Amino acid sequence: MKKGTLLILCLLTTFLLISQNSQWRGENRDGNYSETGLLKKWADEGPQLLWSYAELGEGYTSVAVAGNRIYVTGMEDSTGYLHVLDLNGKLLNKKTYGLEWNTNYNGSRSTVNVNDGRLYIFSGRGMLMCWDEKTLDEVWSKNLLKDFDGNNLKFGMTESPLIVGNTIYATPGGKVNNVVAMDKKTGDLIWSSTGTGRPSTYCSPQYVGDKEIPLIVNAIDSALVGFNAATGEMLWQIDQKNPFGLSPNTPIYADGKIFSTTGGAIGSVLLRVSDDGKTVEKLWTHEMDNKIGGAVKVGDYVYGSGEKNRYWYCIDWKTGKTVYKDNKLGMGTVVCADGMLYCYSDRGEIALVKPNTEKFDIVSRFSVTLGTNQHWAHPVIFQGVMYVRHGDTLMAYKI
Repeated sequence: MKKGTLLILCLLTTFLLISQNSQWRGENRDGNYSETGLLKKWADEGPQLLWSYAELGEGYTSVAVAGNRIYVTGMEDSTGYLHVLDLNGKLLNKKTYGLEWNTNYNGSRSTVNVNDGRLYIFSGRGMLMCWDEKTLDEVWSKNLLKDFDGNNLKFGMTESPLIVGNTIYATPGGKVNNVVAMDKKTGDLIWSSTGTGRPSTYCSPQYVGDKEIPLIVNAIDSALVGFNAATGEMLWQIDQKNPFGLSPNTPIYADGKIFSTTGGAIGSVLLRVSDDGKTVEKLWTHEMDNKIGGAVKVGDYVYGSGEKNRYWYCIDWKTGKTVYKDNKLGMGTVVCADGMLYCYSDRGEIALVKPNTEKFDIVSRFSVTLGTNQHWAHPVIFQGVMYVRHGDTLMAYKI
């Protein structure tokens, strides 16, 4: 091979590695990662810890991994910082993005969205920023609370904004600008919807793209709401009342249906979306009341844990019936890859669980001993590595 050709291939490979996209809870925001060839059992002490980085500051943010870079935010002395690491845990860059949430449960909340060579960072104070991925220079920024008369929340803004095509969707939660769509390249407003006129509820939106009218689905205060993705018209809403105003779990969309779960003993619901997208039909409800840990659909079953109903559940997707519930692991977050569940308990244990309609089948488990404060960040799986954030520490496990 000629040197010139080899150089072009190397440059192209480097570009592809750097320009990959990454967002909250996987490519479909449903907690399912497309990794294969992963371990089906861990050593007694857990999977190999490849490295740890203990200088993130305060926060609950999951990582975004795109190509050969890891992006994660944290807070030091009320200031938010973006940390850029390589895949070996080496700090490559660190840059402030301004004031972060320092009122309660201090720290960063929203996962960085890496999209087409740009980074989209959202702070607990309502600042949405677009940075160049390579230079970390600001391209544009919007204050969703001031620019769109939004309302901050008791625990700060925690949404991870959604990008579809050239549009980024976010939820200021104002009476007039309830949900907005902006040009991802410029930040210019495409549409604003009055929606329900009520505050957001910590939820990150989901996209439904296979209906006659593509939808943006999000939880807003006491309702689950569907919007026309092109115009912002609110097409339907379903009551999802929560005594604490907490419905942070991104809805799961599959098989023409939407699954949503919320804490406070409210539970879960499955909705069928009409072919035109204009209406929904409630198919079933369930007692599983997950507050912040999400759920995953594997085959014809939903797996997740409750909050007040402190069990891990397997629910039949078609009927809504409880297949089993088990409490031998503390409630927590869940993601899925290569046919296995990764359950991260709020007590600091991570369990490798085989999806099983007979029992909660824990194959391996270990305790996370590094890091600070609550075990709430959702794990991320990328190229055979599980990234676990616990407060000020990021850990990379070989799985």
